[in-house]
Amino acid sequence: MTTEAGGSENLLFLTDEQLRKGIEAMFFAYRGFTADPDRILEGMDYGRAHHRALHFIHRSPGTTVNNLLSILGVTKQSLNRVLRTLIEDGLVESKVGRADKRERHLHLAPKGAELERRLSDAQRARMRAAYRAAGPAAVQGFRQVLEAMMDAEARRHYQSLKETNT
Repeated sequence: MTTEAGGSENLLFLTDEQLRKGIEAMFFAYRGFTADPDRILEGMDYGRAHHRALHFIHRSPGTTVNNLLSILGVTKQSLNRVLRTLIEDGLVESKVGRADKRERHLHLAPKGAELERRLSDAQRARMRAAYRAAGPAAVQGFRQVLEAMMDAEARRHYQSLKETNT
């Protein structure tokens, strides 16, 4: 990586200005990343919390409510509101656990799978375009930065999802 003056940059030391630019880039990138799903959800009375729930239920069919709570890092009350809506609207199915009747296992209903696909397709298109524009080395570096920003709990969940892809 080079500085704007053309010299090489020591990545172990970043100025406050460089960090501020990175923070601002993250804010604006997040806005772009969520804009397409927000447009799809507009008028459906669903928001980003519903999108996240659909995403992670899709990624881990049969996940328990407690596991989803842990992944999302939200309160039980907040998640229950989101799940109640998704279940009532026929997007998510909740099944009683076979081994433990207190557990509820979550699956996407066909209608939920279709909405999740539309939301993910929009985000994949944006990510694909950004990755192509940045190139393979930047993609790897970006992923490393994101992983380094995760706290231990988030990294554990992320690693377990990565392992389901192999």
